[in-house]
Amino acid sequence: MIYVWLTILIFLNACWLMLVLFTLPGNWLMVVSTCLFAWWKWDNGRPFNEWLLIGIAVLALIGEIIEFFAGAGGAKKAGAGWLGALAAIGGAVFGALVGTFIIPVPIVGTMLGACFGAGVATWTVERVTGKEHNASVRSGVGAGTGVLVGTLSKFCIGCLIWLLITIAAFWP
Repeated sequence: MIYVWLTILIFLNACWLMLVLFTLPGNWLMVVSTCLFAWWKWDNGRPFNEWLLIGIAVLALIGEIIEFFAGAGGAKKAGAGWLGALAAIGGAVFGALVGTFIIPVPIVGTMLGACFGAGVATWTVERVTGKEHNASVRSGVGAGTGVLVGTLSKFCIGCLIWLLITIAAFWP
């Protein structure tokens, strides 16, 4: 019966993983689901040890840090000031929310909204602070690209988390 429950956990974690593409905390949901399962079945063979649980939590934290700062890093690398980089973070969050509802295509609307939101917010702040148009556009494009790279990096880390959980679940 344990393998039935483990299979359900693996499918549930695959669903959580897809949430990362909507800029939602899917990696953390995988960690929480796996920790709850480990706690529930702690006396029945322990398919997940403490080191695995700590490792996937650390990976989820690394993914969050990368995603959170990628837009700001992209903006800074493209020449934005610290206000423009900060605007990239807020713009990505706002843009993801708006994009999800305005562009009703799953994943595409959220990703486009986050990238566009970060770019427009950075461009606006850079223009307001006195930078010329071309430099501001370059900073905005850098912010949007950074958000895309950050989200895809977090998704790749989520794939690694999912793979580690799956291997640990069925490894003898």
